[in-house]
Amino acid sequence: APVTLEAGVNQPYWIRVEAPADLPAGIYRGEVTVAAEGVKAAVPLSVEVFGFALPDMMTCETAFGFSAARALRYHGVTEPSDRRVVTDKYLRALADNHISPYNPAPMDGWSVKWKGLPQDGGEKASGKAGTKPQAFDVNAVEPVFDWSAWDAAMERAFAEYHFNSFQMRIEGLGGGTFHGRHEPKFLGYDGGTPEYEILMGKYLGGIESHLREKGWLDKAYVYWFDEPDPKDYEFVMRGFETLKRHAPGLRRMLTEQVEEGLAGGPNLWCPLTPSLHVDGLEERRAAGDQFWWYVCCGPKAPYATLFIDHPGTEMRVWLWQTWAERVTGILVWETVYWTSDAAYPDRSAPQNPYLDPMSWVSGYSAPTGMKSAWGNGDGRFLYPPLAAADGRRSQTPVLAGPVSSFRIEMLRDGLEDYEYFVILKRLLEQKGGKMGGRDRSRMEALLKVPAEVSTSLTSFTRDPAPIEEHRERLARAIAALQRL
Repeated sequence: APVTLEAGVNQPYWIRVEAPADLPAGIYRGEVTVAAEGVKAAVPLSVEVFGFALPDMMTCETAFGFSAARALRYHGVTEPSDRRVVTDKYLRALADNHISPYNPAPMDGWSVKWKGLPQDGGEKASGKAGTKPQAFDVNAVEPVFDWSAWDAAMERAFAEYHFNSFQMRIEGLGGGTFHGRHEPKFLGYDGGTPEYEILMGKYLGGIESHLREKGWLDKAYVYWFDEPDPKDYEFVMRGFETLKRHAPGLRRMLTEQVEEGLAGGPNLWCPLTPSLHVDGLEERRAAGDQFWWYVCCGPKAPYATLFIDHPGTEMRVWLWQTWAERVTGILVWETVYWTSDAAYPDRSAPQNPYLDPMSWVSGYSAPTGMKSAWGNGDGRFLYPPLAAADGRRSQTPVLAGPVSSFRIEMLRDGLEDYEYFVILKRLLEQKGGKMGGRDRSRMEALLKVPAEVSTSLTSFTRDPAPIEEHRERLARAIAALQRL
C-alpha cells in the first residue's frame, strides 16, 4: 500500500515477499515506485515462485524466550483485553519468523488441585523451617488438573502459529543455574523421601498422560536447570532420574555439552555452539539422544553470533551450520531483553533499546547500578514500537505490534533454507530410485553445505550471494524431483 514519507528524512525499506502456498510456479513481476512533485523513480522487482510449498511448521525446532511481562510493561497495558491484543501481536511476529517461544500460551496457564488434601489439622510434613502443608496420607490424594484454558491456547499455538516446540514447566524438581540452585520439594515433602516420590509420580504421570493424549508429547521438553557447572551434575542427575522414573516420555533438555557425569540424564542436549564436538557426542547420538545448540552472550567472534555489530548473514549461516552438524534445533534465551534491572534500576525509566543497543547483565547477583556488557543485541530480536520505546507508562496504552530486526529475518530465512535441505533429502529417499545414478549423485551432493557457505564453525561466508545461489540449486532440484 502507498506510504507517505516525511521530507528530508532518510527512510530505509525492507521488502518481504510472501507467496501463497497454491500460487502457480512462474516469474512474477512488479515495481517499487518513489514519487514526489514532478519526480518519479521506479525499481523493478521480480520473484520466481517454484512449484512446491514449505510446510506451515518447520522441521528445525526452535526454542526462544519471550517475556510477555516485559513487553506489556513497555506498552503500558493493564486491561486484560489489551494485554491479550499486544501479546498476540508478539506471538504473531515470532510465528511469522518460524520462532517458537518457550511458552506459547503466556496468558493461559493450567492448574492442579489435589483431591483429598486436608486444609487444616495434623502435623507438619517436614520439620524444616518454612511454610508447608499439613501432613497427610499421600496414597489417598489424587491430582485434578484443569487444562481447559491452556489446551485452547496451545491448540491455537499449533494450528494458527505453527509453533513446533514448547517448554513444559514442572513444579517440585528444584532448579537453578551454575550461579545458584534450589532443592526439590513438592507439597512440603523434600526430594528423595518416599512421600515425594509418590506425589511426583502422580503429578508427572498426569502431565505425561495428558500430553500424550493431545498428541503434543513430542513437542514438549523440560528445561529446569540452566548451564550447570560440574559441581551441579549430581544434583541435575537426581532431577533427571525423577523425570525418567515418572514421565519417561517427556524430553529432558539441558543447556550443556555431553559430559560423562551427565550421560543417561538428559536426552535432549543443547550445548553452546563451540561445545558441540566433545568426547561422547556420537555415543549419545547412537543412544538416541537429540541435539540442539544455542548462542547467547557467547560465543564471540570468530563464531556466528547474534550480536548487532556482526555481519548480518551470521544468523542465517548458523542454520546452515545446524544442518551440516546434524543438529535438529536452536535455542536463544530471550527475544525482548530491552532493559537490565541492574544497569537501569529505576523502573520508571528503563532502558530505551533503540538508544542503547547494549544488553547489560542482570541477575546473577549483579549489584544495582552495575553496567557489565553481555553484547549488543543479546536476547533482543523484537523491539517495542517507537511510541513505547522508553518504557515509561503514559495515560494511553500502546497497542501496536513489535518492530522486527534484521537478525530475526535472517533466522527466518535460515530456517527456510534448512527446510529446503529437509525436503530434498526426503524426496531423494522417496523418488531417488527413479533417477539415473549420475543424476541422483548430483542431487545428493546438494545436501552437503558448500564450502562457499561454511567450512567450519569459524570459517563461513559473510556474503549472502553463495547462500542464495545454493538455495536456488536446492529449489530447482526439489522442483525436478516433484515432477518425477
